[in-house]
This record gives sequence, C-alpha cells and structure tokens, in this order.
Amino acid sequence: MSVFKGLKLKRAREVVRTLLLIVIPLSFSFASQAQEIVELKLPNSNKVAIKLMFKNGSMSDPAGLEGITQATASLVVQGGSRELSYSDIQDRIFPMAARYGVSSDKEVTTFSFEVHQDHLDEFYPILKGLILTPRFAEEDFSRVMVSQQNYVDQTIRASSDEEYSKKALEDLLFRDTNYQHMKQGSSASVNNISLQEVQSHYQSMFTKNNLIIGIAGNYSDGFLQQLKQDLAQLPDTAPTVPAAGVARMPNGIEVEIVAKEGAFGSVIFTGFPLKLTRADDEFAALMVANSYLGEHRKDYSRLYQKIREARSMNYGDYSYIEWYEGGGGNMLPPAGVPRSSNYFSMWVRPVQIATQLQQQYPELADLKIGHAHFALRMIVKELAVLVEQGLSEEDFEATRDFLLSYTKLYAQTPASRLGYLMDSRFYGRDDYLLELDQLLKNLTLEQVNAAIRKYWQVENMFVTIITDVSEAQPLADSLVNNLSSPMSYSNVMLQGLSDEIKQEDLLVADYPLNITKVTIVDSADTFE
Repeated sequence: MSVFKGLKLKRAREVVRTLLLIVIPLSFSFASQAQEIVELKLPNSNKVAIKLMFKNGSMSDPAGLEGITQATASLVVQGGSRELSYSDIQDRIFPMAARYGVSSDKEVTTFSFEVHQDHLDEFYPILKGLILTPRFAEEDFSRVMVSQQNYVDQTIRASSDEEYSKKALEDLLFRDTNYQHMKQGSSASVNNISLQEVQSHYQSMFTKNNLIIGIAGNYSDGFLQQLKQDLAQLPDTAPTVPAAGVARMPNGIEVEIVAKEGAFGSVIFTGFPLKLTRADDEFAALMVANSYLGEHRKDYSRLYQKIREARSMNYGDYSYIEWYEGGGGNMLPPAGVPRSSNYFSMWVRPVQIATQLQQQYPELADLKIGHAHFALRMIVKELAVLVEQGLSEEDFEATRDFLLSYTKLYAQTPASRLGYLMDSRFYGRDDYLLELDQLLKNLTLEQVNAAIRKYWQVENMFVTIITDVSEAQPLADSLVNNLSSPMSYSNVMLQGLSDEIKQEDLLVADYPLNITKVTIVDSADTFE
C-alpha cells in the first residue's frame, strides 16, 4: 500500500473514531416473536420510533400499473385519515415535533413514525388512523399522482444525471422482469392508475399477513400490546407476492448510451449480477474488497485515488455490492431497502465531454470525445487487477480495521437501529450489524481474495452512460471499434503530472474491453 493511501486510510479511521465518541451508546434487546415484532427497548431514550414494514414493493405492481405501490404508500401519508385531513394532521403534530413518512423499494414498503414519548398517547390515534382508515380522497389522489407523473415524465431525466444513470442501469440489468421498472413506474403506467385501483391495492397488498412491526425507544408493554391489537384489524388476506426478478448476465460488455440534450458531462454506471446478499457470511469478505476498491464517498479507495485524486477528472468514483439508496446525498447506507436480488456496480460521476473541454482549453480544440471511454477503461482495469492479484496483507488489515469502526456508524439513532434490525429479519438474521462485526473480526486475507475471485469478473457487464447528444455517437464509435482513448489534459495539468501517471495513462488508453454491443437511446424514450 502506498504511503499516500496509508495516510488517507489513517485519516479516515481518525474521523470514524471521532464520530464514534459523539454517538451515544444505546443498549437494546431484540425480541423474536411469532407476530413478526422487532423490538428495540431503550429505557433511557425520550423518543419512540415505530416502523411498519410491509413485504410488498414495486415488484408486486400489476402489469400496466407499474408505480401503484409507490402511489398507494404516498397517498396514505400525504392524504390524511378518515377523521383528519392531511393539513389537520400537520397542524396537530407540529407542536409535538413528531414526524412520519414512507419509503418504498423493490420488495418492501415501510411506514415510519417518530414522536417524543410525552406525546405518544396524543400522536398514536393519528398513526392508527393513517394506517387503518386512510382518507383516499380524490383531491389528495390527484395531487400525489401529478407529482408522480412529473417524476417519471421529467424529473428523473432533468434533475440528476447521476441518479438517472443508476435507474437506467437497473432498467437494463432487470429488463423484462418485475425488478425492471422504477418504483415510481413509467410514463404510461402512472397515467393508468386510478383511485379505485389504489384503494384495492391497499386492501389486497398491505395486510396483517405481510407486516413486520418494529418499535424502538421508551414505550410500555401495554402500548406495544395495543399497537399489535390495533394492527390486527388490517385485512386478513394473504397477498400474492411474486418471486424477485433476477439480474441478467450480459454477453460481454453491453453498453447503452442515453443521449440527452444539455447533459452535464458523461455519467457511467456499470454492473453485473451478484449471487450474494447480507444473508450470506461471504458478504463481509466482499465488503472489505469493495471498500478497498470504491467505498462510497471515501477518498482512500482505489477508484477515487486513480480517477479523481490523481487526474482531477470528476467529483467521485465508487463501487457497490448492493443497492445504495440516495447515493448522491447519503454518506452512510440507509436501512429500509433490503433486496433478495442483487448486483455489483461501479459508479463514475460526471466526467467532461469533448465540447466542454474544447470550450475551456484551446489546446484541446480538436478533441473528438471526452473522458468517458478512458474512465470506463480505468475502472474495468482496476477491477481486473484486483481480481487477478487480490488484496495485500497490509491493505486487507487497514481496510478491515476501518470497516470495523465505520460500520458502527451505520445506525446512530433509535430509528436507524430499528431499521437495520428489521432489515436483518428480511435476510433471516437476528442482528446484521452485530453479526457483521464478528464476521469482520474473523475474516482472513485468503477469504477476502477467494470471494473476489468467486464473485467478480470483467468480461461480462452492462454499462449505462448518460451523456450529451453531441457526445453520444462519437463515444459509441470509439467504444464499439475499441479505439484508443488517450486521456486529455490541459497544458497546465499536463505539466504537473508524474511520469508514473503518464505511463499508466498509455496503458489505460489501449486497455482491451470485451465490448460486444453499443446502443444509443434517446433520453425521451427511456422509462416509457
């Protein structure tokens, strides 16, 4: 491991240790009961958090009504109850400083509620009304659906090319399965959803038979008993939940370029199926390898060092061994998005396109394509080196020690701790974070390198690239013809580069990629 990288890891560990001193230690007990209850008793807490996780996500959306689970969940929390309108509820909870919301994903939908224990009795009827007797008023439905329609028609394409690239990759990976569509649905399907269908979906899919009840904080046994008794009033139907769609294995490296007017650079997201989840003990071994390669938002990782730190190409470059919700905003992986169908991915945040470089630097006036082809070659090459050589003992020890501290920051609040405990139930574990700590402590270098060789490869992967229309065709030609893609620097940047970086650039520029297919898609034709 280089001295520079060692300093980066040392600094990262110091930051983690500092944060750990801030986190208030919380003792908890985990109770496993037949009624699917997850408890996190915190006698010294002044808050109560309640989470209702329904094993029902977007993969359960009926054909032609993709997005209905998201619409239904949104209407429950944004539409009030039979007794109180949405605005009435906001007026009542404001003095309590209480909050509630919902998150949905491919396989679960979770309603979350938090309130100070002094206001629990006053807040609980609101919770009960929202879940047992949701309002489902036409005016609220119209408001929710306008927002959802705007998201699939405009927001996903316009607000963040980084998020766009992630959704585009999932569309490609899971094409023709129930995992393909965004949880918000498609432009056509959202337009098909009616209020009556939302009401029917709630009755048939949000029932007491696919519910896990989670509660954390300082609450009485009597309150928990009341919560269980009331939620038993949910419909007693047995929802028909389909099997999760499985990611496709590409034949070589298949690239889909999304051509978008006014794209801010080129965003790359690559991936291939990964037959591994938190349910497997080997997941801990791959966590170490992944952290070394591209830990989210960490500047010590290999991809970050190579692409951003050494070459100043973009903001960040990361890798993932499971879905990372809200990667553009979250520093830590949030709970509430457990999945049984998994994939490995690498994320290159925007690199510059030719027109940008031409406008900034006169010496690059003749440039044909920007940095995307070089960046793709760089990340594939780094993954290939890791598969072939594995981690060194020094890198293994440093990265494993970092994760032993860092993972303790995943759940810093009662609500986040409860969320991770409920995710643990999804994966068939009691307490994932507690078990992960022991798995990491017991890991060996040989186990990590064996997991790398078993689960990672570079010959077959899907690649999505969101880029400007001016870049799409030249980039496609370069990729499909495996043309040389030398890195382009300004004269000032070039003068400061070391000979080591210049020599590596020559290797990367002609690194062979097993590209078998390149397709250009108009942005307007995505998620239709």
